[in-house]
Amino acid sequence: MQMKKNKIAAKKCIILANGKPPRKSVINYLFKSGYSTLICADGGANKAKLLKLNPEIIIGDFDSISLNTFEYFYNKAKIIRITRQNDTDVEKALKWAIKNKFTEAALIGGTGDRLDHTFCNLGIVLKFFKKIKINLIAERSVLIPYSGNVELKTLPGETISLYGFNKKTKISTNGLKFQLKDEALPFGVRESTSNVAVGDKIKLAIKGGIIFVIREFNILKTNDFI
Repeated sequence: MQMKKNKIAAKKCIILANGKPPRKSVINYLFKSGYSTLICADGGANKAKLLKLNPEIIIGDFDSISLNTFEYFYNKAKIIRITRQNDTDVEKALKWAIKNKFTEAALIGGTGDRLDHTFCNLGIVLKFFKKIKINLIAERSVLIPYSGNVELKTLPGETISLYGFNKKTKISTNGLKFQLKDEALPFGVRESTSNVAVGDKIKLAIKGGIIFVIREFNILKTNDFI
């Protein structure tokens, strides 16, 4: 979801977890935007069935998928059972995606009524950053991780929030109302919540780590920023 596009087209997938999924229109838009494969992480298949979506892959230890859902998709999807417990079902899905050369994933259903699952999935975005780009979509927002030098298309007046995680990660910005100049946003100490774009693009220079940028999904969709 970055303004500059790679010369080689990214291979993108959607990973549907067992939390609260977005509206089906969001998922349909992702399909139209190049996210070619739907992977359900265990109980995410229950959500897919409710939304009348057909996953290509269902993967997990299968402690959350209902018997009815399992039987429904048995001959409609590739079902991969992995019993190991040292990673979550979302991690199992991501590892499968990485093994199959996907470079970007939209994680949906990654938040919901389990705060521990939500917190875990936020950590997974960081944990897998060097192997696959994960854009986490929840409610009205999309969370995107970035490092290095980034230029993003924006809408003047658009709310953009930035979050760092330690004192080593330094951020400089251009094009935001509240500018940062080689500053850190350590988690629990300082953040840049509800910053504002002043023009049609912003530039971020991120050194020494990764930050999260949170934007409104509908703005990105309506203005063809994704």
